[in-house]
Amino acid sequence: MPPVYLIRHGETAYNAGRILQTPEVPLSDRGIAQARRLAERLAGAGLRRILASDLLRAAMTAHVLADATGAPIETESLLQERNFGDLRGTPYAALGFDPFAPDYAPPGGESIPAFHARVARAWVRIEEVAAATDGPLAVVTHGLVCRDLVARHLELLPGLAAPSDPTRWANTSVTELAGPPWRVRLLACTAHLGGFK
Repeated sequence: MPPVYLIRHGETAYNAGRILQTPEVPLSDRGIAQARRLAERLAGAGLRRILASDLLRAAMTAHVLADATGAPIETESLLQERNFGDLRGTPYAALGFDPFAPDYAPPGGESIPAFHARVARAWVRIEEVAAATDGPLAVVTHGLVCRDLVARHLELLPGLAAPSDPTRWANTSVTELAGPPWRVRLLACTAHLGGFK
């Protein structure tokens, strides 16, 4: 089966400021430039379809990719970032605790078990779309979703190790999947951002 490219969205001002994202935060100028570099990288990959989170930052990244490749976009709410509820819009430094702790459930947001369950449904959807697509598929989503998919649903080829810090999946990083059975062939690669300031 053709590859699936799992992609984190481009940078936002909230990424740069280390603030828990709100749904409507757009890409920054830097994030748009990153998305253009990503699009240049994948322009020759023969993408046939893009499946994207419907949150603005992912949708904007997907549109830059679609403009360069001609691949149609389908949005999928299951690919949204973990919902941190009442904490959204708060700088990490102002919290005084780790919002990513496994036993922490943010008020008005998703617990870890609820997030895992949603990402599991998102993975089923990705598999369905990949099977129905006659060529490579790009999936544009978010850092915690990428991390959860790799940790819980995919096999890493020998020599690959996922980032341990959930906030350190770089913006527009590309993870290439081959299968089924689905395995990570290239992990969180940012070669397209070489020399990027």
